[in-house]
Amino acid sequence: MFCVSDRGKFSFTVGARLEGRHGRTGVLRTPHGDIATPAFIPVGTKATVKAVLPEAMRDLGAQALLANAYHLYLQPGPDIVDEAGGLGTFMNWPGPTFTDSGGFQVMSLGVGFKKVLAMETVDVRSDDVIAKGKERLATVDDDGVTFRSHLNGSKHRFTPEVSMGIQHQLGADIMFAFDELTTLMNTRGYQEKSLQRTHDWAQRCIDEHERLTEERVHRPYQALFAVVQGAQYEDLRRKASRELEEIRGKAGTEFDGYGIGGALEKHNLGTIVGWCSDELPESKPRHMLGISEPEDLFAAIEAGADTFDCVNPSRVGRNAGIYVDAGRFNIDTSRFRRDFTPIDETCDCYTCANYTRAYLHHLFKAKEMLAATLCTIHNERFTIRLVDRIRESIAGGYFDEFRDDTLGRWQGRITAP
Repeated sequence: MFCVSDRGKFSFTVGARLEGRHGRTGVLRTPHGDIATPAFIPVGTKATVKAVLPEAMRDLGAQALLANAYHLYLQPGPDIVDEAGGLGTFMNWPGPTFTDSGGFQVMSLGVGFKKVLAMETVDVRSDDVIAKGKERLATVDDDGVTFRSHLNGSKHRFTPEVSMGIQHQLGADIMFAFDELTTLMNTRGYQEKSLQRTHDWAQRCIDEHERLTEERVHRPYQALFAVVQGAQYEDLRRKASRELEEIRGKAGTEFDGYGIGGALEKHNLGTIVGWCSDELPESKPRHMLGISEPEDLFAAIEAGADTFDCVNPSRVGRNAGIYVDAGRFNIDTSRFRRDFTPIDETCDCYTCANYTRAYLHHLFKAKEMLAATLCTIHNERFTIRLVDRIRESIAGGYFDEFRDDTLGRWQGRITAP
């Protein structure tokens, strides 16, 4: 293994590789600990993985957690998190932390899509994309984004400099440059304009990052990742990757890694990640924003993604959705009322070791809060364990066999296992 990047206590080391592909193992070193990659990073949006104690997330094998800059800016405020000693101390999480820039939430909530954006193209293209029946809460210009809080309607403005200031106060080990979110319904012309805007914002982010890093020497170094946009267009994704890699701060600072984000067609996920990996420097980590389904994980890892985050395991769990090797099913259906077996006899999580499907069914029907906790524990463990096994398969030289076997059993949504 060889060290390929080091600034203070942040570095990335590449390990085993998939022959002829960009997939690899590695180690991300941060001031708060190492992350063996590929790694799934559970999302604790408001400095908590909903329904689960931070201590439990460590027991589930989570190596790092990601929190949301937009939500923590609105509540309780980044100054409070900073005064507490940073995100990890505030939430009693001793390991590495990530924060996103807030751009996704500012845009997605602002146009009424909440957390779900289009994953397939449509016939109608529009540059004024807004969900039907929703009031626009965000407007973008070349300087930044003006938006209204989804909590109380109060008016706010994010610029690249504001996002950097918020994330420095939050104190995560890894943070992301402020970017503009587009959807697959935007025109090609708008995607090009937005790509230039995101590039310009990335330059402003790295300049402000340099300034704040020098100013905040009492805090550990925070790594900054740029975000590659470009929707489903190969030339735009490649162009964005090349141009972001060339950006330097005023004092010569480079981006520490790269996020691959934006709207994309699900069936092209691996292809798009591959385009970016072709252009991005092999020496730096690549984070795929917002995926957790098994087929997406395999595709992204094979194409070169090192880490990824998603709210899905916890959100699905809170709504009675359960992941097992065969697919995803709902535990609150009547057939589980007298099923006294574990969710999954092969799973090593706390829920599967101690509770039955019948009990979980009862908790959901009785609307007990414990239902969300137990199902989230299982789903987070399922996802973390799957990525751990993928990492082991790359290191052991049997990735293709493991992928084919796993996806051969995976059926997506199922009635029951």
